[in-house]
Amino acid sequence: MTTQHRTTPSFDRGELSRRIRRVTERTNRDRRVPGVVLGVATDDGDLAVLDSAGEASPGDRYIIASVSKLFTTAIVRQLVDERRLRLDDRVVDVVPGLDLHGLHRHGGVDRTAELRVRHLLDQTSGLADYFDGGVQAELRAGGDRAYSITDVVGIARSNGAEFPPGDRMGRRAAYSDTNFLLLTAIIEAVTGRSFPTAVAERITGPLGLTDTTVFTGTDLDGVLAVHEGSRALSFPLALASEQGAGGIISTLHDQLRFSRAFHTGELFEPRDQGAFTWNRVFPFVDYGAGTMRYQLPRWMSGRRAFPELIGHSGVTGSFLFHSAELGLHLAGTVNQGDAPARPYRLLPRLVAAVRRAQSRP
Repeated sequence: MTTQHRTTPSFDRGELSRRIRRVTERTNRDRRVPGVVLGVATDDGDLAVLDSAGEASPGDRYIIASVSKLFTTAIVRQLVDERRLRLDDRVVDVVPGLDLHGLHRHGGVDRTAELRVRHLLDQTSGLADYFDGGVQAELRAGGDRAYSITDVVGIARSNGAEFPPGDRMGRRAAYSDTNFLLLTAIIEAVTGRSFPTAVAERITGPLGLTDTTVFTGTDLDGVLAVHEGSRALSFPLALASEQGAGGIISTLHDQLRFSRAFHTGELFEPRDQGAFTWNRVFPFVDYGAGTMRYQLPRWMSGRRAFPELIGHSGVTGSFLFHSAELGLHLAGTVNQGDAPARPYRLLPRLVAAVRRAQSRP
């Protein structure tokens, strides 16, 4: 793979540690955050600061939830580089063994055959989200159950599609976990490997991510508990079902290492982020080519423009982003599912902290 080189801004290590510590402690003072882990690392990997507060330690394993989608994205882009998959391939052709009939029905028309791989990756498929369509409510209520790709297709099919695949007239996108479980199935069909095996062979093994795995077990011993308000949740059956949509467990160290590989061309051929087609999926969050872009408008960012952050967040309060401007990778989790937007309130504080720790020329 080609590696992109950038000039990495310099930081005062001691000042950076102190600033990160303040953010960690402030975040943990929220009574709904029992434990928080935060980490930053430079593009060159020469400087990393890992911190924690409350019921957490910097080396703890945690559920990265939808940050797992970056792993799925990386493998899809590898397969495209290898010419084993094209973004314009029809989904029905890539996974012929999966019954997708009627999955995408909009305006009384079955448009399933129009679905392309790129629609899944860009969140422009229009498919209903199985997670929001019932699974999430069960988990938040303390329930747990297993579900297969067939179950997911059934839930999405019954809920109907929001708009035609790749609808460019309204430049519409809608965040749907269904897209990434379909991409998981595509990876398995193209590689002939299970998704956990593909991740091990293509990402965690080559990068030496010894604490990162696709969860396939039956208990979550040794993993930081996710909370819903004041209640700790346990959902091993659902987590094992999430696979490439949200089923990976990792650590700060491994997340920062993965982010460096993802954004510098170590895993797949890099592409100029400016060439991506971005579509709004949440306030201040756009989606393109399997990644989120978070950027605050100038009127909200104060004296200095807020840097573009590329990466992903998860419903458990997890996040992994890269700032080319800062030359930094930002990772962490608050292990709290009551407010999925919580990382986006934390990230501006984290950005302000690292900026204050930059060494002056």
